[in-house]
Amino acid sequence: MAFTRATGKHRRPSRLTRTTAQVAGVAALTTTGVIGGLAAPALAADDASLEQTGLTKAISIGDSLAAQIDAQAAAQQQAADKAAAKERAEAAAKKKAEEERRKAAAKAKAEREAKERAAREAERKRLNAFFMPVTGSYVSTAYKASSGLWSSGSHTGIDFHAASGTSVHAVGAGTVVEAGWGGAYGNNIVIKMNDGTYTQYGHLSSIGASVGQTVTPGQQIGLSGATGNVTGPHLHFEARTSPEYGSDIDPVAYLRSHGVNV
Repeated sequence: MAFTRATGKHRRPSRLTRTTAQVAGVAALTTTGVIGGLAAPALAADDASLEQTGLTKAISIGDSLAAQIDAQAAAQQQAADKAAAKERAEAAAKKKAEEERRKAAAKAKAEREAKERAAREAERKRLNAFFMPVTGSYVSTAYKASSGLWSSGSHTGIDFHAASGTSVHAVGAGTVVEAGWGGAYGNNIVIKMNDGTYTQYGHLSSIGASVGQTVTPGQQIGLSGATGNVTGPHLHFEARTSPEYGSDIDPVAYLRSHGVNV
């Protein structure tokens, strides 16, 4: 009786078939660089894995070599993951640094703008401020006081007590429209204020401003004296609605309306 080998899925591959498949697998791994320098030394050391089939030499891959190949692949994957993680970390650090730089720039800009606003506000307040024409002085002759000393019969301004040579200051910001001899006023200065009114400073011993000059609040414009129609040194101060004589207004009320304690 003749015996035949069973066919179907239970048929065991021939030794030649298994060896050929293993050879093909090794060739594929070698092509992709997975085995590289790892397989060659291992194969050279394992002479027992070489078999002569009569057609070619076949290479059988043992479990130990497969494990080494898996370890090399895992190491390569680990290195790739580490490189990717480093790249992500560097990108995140760069993004964070850029964000911090942007925030720092925005903060510096806000601080700079705040300082500029504060400086402008301080300058605005300074230019709108009013001062006494003679520091620490007091009114020695009131507005509208009656006397034959004045051609109008009454005082058109107020007198501030001041020894000759005392500093006289512009009460506020404005432009000088008159500086020189003013008849009964002696040496005098008239300033057109920024609010459209006018102020006059009379009987000066020295004039320290010129026509067309812009003055700031509290700026020294001359020295008090006794020039013109006077009985002694003092500062005659007037507030006017125009530069002309006769347009006077109450100087005390004028100064008080601008925050000066007279």
